[in-house]
Amino acid sequence: QVQLVESGGGLVQPGGSLRLSCAASGSIFSINAMGWYRQAPGRRRELVVSITRGGSTMYADSVKGRFTISRDNAKNTVYLQMNSLKPEDTAVYYCAASVAALLARVDYWGQGTQVTVSS
Repeated sequence: QVQLVESGGGLVQPGGSLRLSCAASGSIFSINAMGWYRQAPGRRRELVVSITRGGSTMYADSVKGRFTISRDNAKNTVYLQMNSLKPEDTAVYYCAASVAALLARVDYWGQGTQVTVSS
């Protein structure tokens, strides 16, 4: 069993920045991929970014060049630095982890954190 606790959401103006954190605990050695999904009202949950145990990253086209995922293995934590935020980034962001090599299959979810980008 793996538990994911995320934090860092909030309200920012367009062009602003936020950093999300996701701390994993439990059977963390079973995790091979982590990242974030997001879900806006009335929309399907979508994959934003992922990182594998080997360090490979993948970003949705909508966030490339603006978002950066990183990790601190000693702290069992991954981070999502979000810059140049746009109103369309407004969503609940869910940390996710997978036993598989790819985050297309999600085995564990964080509780979600609200990100609101508004002027």
